[in-house]
Amino acid sequence: MATASGDTVPAVRVRLDLSYDGTGFAGWAVQPGLRTVQGTLEEALATVLGTERRGEGTPRLTVAGRTDAGVHARGQVAHLDVTPEALVAARGRSGRDPFVALVDRLGGVLPADLVVRRAGPAPDGFDARFSALGRRYAYRVCDEHGRRDPLRRGEVLWRRRPLDVTAMDAAARLLVGRHDFAAFCKPRPHATTIRTLEQLSWARPTEGADAGLVVATVRADAFCHSMVRSLVGACLAVGERRRPVDWPAALLAAGARDAAAAVVEAHGLTLEEVVYPPDDELAARAERTRARRSPDEAHTPDGEGCCG
Repeated sequence: MATASGDTVPAVRVRLDLSYDGTGFAGWAVQPGLRTVQGTLEEALATVLGTERRGEGTPRLTVAGRTDAGVHARGQVAHLDVTPEALVAARGRSGRDPFVALVDRLGGVLPADLVVRRAGPAPDGFDARFSALGRRYAYRVCDEHGRRDPLRRGEVLWRRRPLDVTAMDAAARLLVGRHDFAAFCKPRPHATTIRTLEQLSWARPTEGADAGLVVATVRADAFCHSMVRSLVGACLAVGERRRPVDWPAALLAAGARDAAAAVVEAHGLTLEEVVYPPDDELAARAERTRARRSPDEAHTPDGEGCCG
């Protein structure tokens, strides 16, 4: 970034931790004419940071997990690069810490279904997308009439058939590891479908907010498009006794999509957490991640951390 004298002023990289209810959004990524998380947040940042007023344009966000329409996030992470002047503008007339002021002022501009919980200077080498070690999602299902909570209907999938959680968990464990998940991903040009699935497990918690629900925990280094919901759909077919326990693993081995492995509804899925290495390993992690992706995929937002 250049000053009026021609000197280059280093950009400040800012990390944002945010949460949103995905119900009213057409996904994360900006789409013309549609309400999206990225578009809504970038507009709010432009207002609070005064970037357009100074001719800097709208801030551009890089995100850890590019969620699809209807998918929620409790632990989303993004970054943006801004000028020092933008951080000064974030303070307004308060003289407060600019990052504290940024969170407070965004809270006054953003809608109720999108919250920036924290903002701060990103460590050297930090990239919200490529520095991530992994993403953790939860998918919540209710299969008992008495457990249905009308206040949570926007985040819990309802199934009429009782689910065999033991069978679902057994089927899920056969899929863990580094595989080509082409059978569970929507194909995209030049995008690899090889992923390391670190955890896919099912449980019926007995306490806490999810007591009585059937909850999947899904962790991976990254996800290809529709992968999480396709995996959930295959496991539900096992849980409803429509398919044997080894059926999802057979799909994985076949490497081709099967219409019987339905992509389940988006609203049951929540991005819970993005995990990063220690600060001194962030840059190296980002370089390794870029090197594993194809050139086209590494330069498009579709290729890393996406789900749905």
